[in-house]
Amino acid sequence: MSQDLTFDGLAVPLRVLRLLAADFGHLPAPHIDVSTVFPDRLQLRFHGSLTAFETWRDALGIAPDTVAYHEQCGDTRVLMASVDYAGAVLELVGYGDLPAPALAGTAA
Repeated sequence: MSQDLTFDGLAVPLRVLRLLAADFGHLPAPHIDVSTVFPDRLQLRFHGSLTAFETWRDALGIAPDTVAYHEQCGDTRVLMASVDYAGAVLELVGYGDLPAPALAGTAA
């Protein structure tokens, strides 16, 4: 499928990107993914802190109880949420460090 897709086939997520830039240009800049594999999806990823993820989630009106949480590699928190936005699936993904475990016998 992706071999037959033209650049016009990515018009929906690219239009959403333009809308987000116009409406939310003051928010933290994400890593942006547009893919020919999923031509109706725009993914915004935030690395290093979950604060930017939460800022975008709130701005887009995504309910906190719809956010999925998991951990990867034993040291990274991952938050994921999606919303239909102007005809595209808009996915937010946030990565943040897990706090270091407290050592046994140390004062808190």
